[in-house]
Amino acid sequence: MEEIVQGVNNINLTADSHKKNRIQVSNTKKPLFFYVNLAKRYMQQYNEVELSALGMAIATVVTIAEILKNNGLAVEKKITTSTVDMNEDMRGRPVQKAKIEILLGKTEKFDELMAASAEERDMADGEVQG
Repeated sequence: MEEIVQGVNNINLTADSHKKNRIQVSNTKKPLFFYVNLAKRYMQQYNEVELSALGMAIATVVTIAEILKNNGLAVEKKITTSTVDMNEDMRGRPVQKAKIEILLGKTEKFDELMAASAEERDMADGEVQG
């Protein structure tokens, strides 16, 4: 029975890994606001974004989602948690890692808020140059 469940999980992972609107977050590779800004761009393009993380990066994904929600840009559509088997240590023993996926959608005010922040940036750029 476990083999079947594992097989089904592996199928889902390979099918999902080709999503265009997924951001796989690492807590070591990029700064937090890199992911926040990337998520905004993905929402502009696809109307929703899926944030995904393993292990210690889960806190980073939750923080990104909360920043977008608190700024009125995103609404939570779905949260999925699971565990993934990985061969992480030197001996190749399987290690289970926690995984989270948060699907966020645009709010009704998203485009309006994005336009306002772009306008503010343009005005600030004008002041600096002038």
